[in-house]
Amino acid sequence: MFTHTIPSLFSPAECVEIIRLSQGEAQNSGGLVGGVQEGEIRRAKISWLDDEGPAAWVMQRIMGAVAEANRETFNFDITEFREKLQVAVYDESEAGHYDWHSDIGDGQIAQLRKATIVAQLSPPGSYEGGGLEVNLGNRVAEASRDQGSATLFASFMLHRVVPVASGARVSLTCWCHGPRFR
Repeated sequence: MFTHTIPSLFSPAECVEIIRLSQGEAQNSGGLVGGVQEGEIRRAKISWLDDEGPAAWVMQRIMGAVAEANRETFNFDITEFREKLQVAVYDESEAGHYDWHSDIGDGQIAQLRKATIVAQLSPPGSYEGGGLEVNLGNRVAEASRDQGSATLFASFMLHRVVPVASGARVSLTCWCHGPRFR
């Protein structure tokens, strides 16, 4: 199995609270690994949630879900969560999207990414387009659009967010780290 869906990781009320917490942080244009800005590849506004303080419960929930899903599906050697939680807003005003990419990169931390978990924060009826797709080689799987659901996949897998046609899609991403793949 190449992806794992976690239905109802967060309740709708918790999704609203995560979005509220993210609005207290500075929003920047989303870049690529290493912070490179490339509008043809990615158009999104991002903010970061600390795993301590008011958003600590979010990270705790993510860690528990990843541990269980990893045991059931991947059995990767995940040893830590070295990056803050990322909240991304893909908005119709700039045809928000993120073209095909993997989450493993040359950066000192990005090269240690083993799994990526993406939680859907906005209600599915609040936007059109904007689907998270994971390339499974012989087919493409679309992640659940249900508010509060999450999708876990290997960080080396190609995935994308298709352009948002109307409204805004808000998601939460966390990367799970461990020794490099061999």
